[in-house]
Amino acid sequence: MKSGSYFGTVPKGLSLADVATKSKAIPVVTSSITGSGKGNTTNQSFSSAKRMLEREVYFDHRETLYCGAGFDERKNVIPPAGFVTDRYQKRARRIEWEHVVPAENFGRAFVEWRDGHAECVDSKGKSFRGRRCAEKMNVEYRYMQSDMHNLFPAIGAVNALRSNYNFVMMPSSTPSSFGSCTMKIEGSKAEPPEAARGRIARSYLYMDLTYPRYQMSRQQRQLMESWDRQYPVSNWECKRAERITQLQQNPNPVLAERCK
Repeated sequence: MKSGSYFGTVPKGLSLADVATKSKAIPVVTSSITGSGKGNTTNQSFSSAKRMLEREVYFDHRETLYCGAGFDERKNVIPPAGFVTDRYQKRARRIEWEHVVPAENFGRAFVEWRDGHAECVDSKGKSFRGRRCAEKMNVEYRYMQSDMHNLFPAIGAVNALRSNYNFVMMPSSTPSSFGSCTMKIEGSKAEPPEAARGRIARSYLYMDLTYPRYQMSRQQRQLMESWDRQYPVSNWECKRAERITQLQQNPNPVLAERCK
């Protein structure tokens, strides 16, 4: 299955200047969208979110974000020709659901993630913190973690190696980390293939617009705004957003404008 095989672009929407940012009041462009500016408040189960995505969103478009790999209803990956990885071989055979904005990037805003909680104690009496504690103790974190607008299918090995790294543009001489899949990971940074950049950008912009606890760095915002302009929405990206909006009952306002 070729990357981008389903994609047919539709005209660009307005520039990001027309969409709300943290430093500006929410503009008229989102005010007419029901639930605009609100995140996920309907599902706090990450496991449930993954099931809904697989069964009710991607059931007729089983293609991963970064490498355009196919996958079946049992989560088995059909890798594109030439895909290679020398790590996480077992995970390379399965799809996983990737937080495009890594959970750690917004999780660090929660005290339970940073410092733990009195009730975050395992069966051996050892205290723990991080994602496990935030998920146990904070419902707001669970809603953010389960937001389907920020979740995409990825080959497990790619998900593992991308980790929580920020996206950047690397020198053209930087080799692909996965053979024919042009995902580059080097020095705790990642550069995604062109076919994924628009979707990545509009997920970052959504999370930044929607959740006060998450804020992009200036450098990351500039990159995402550039990718949003450079890589227009596809028919599939709009269909995906529509299905998630129906299931989760809140839109991605950035995509709602782009998909008009």
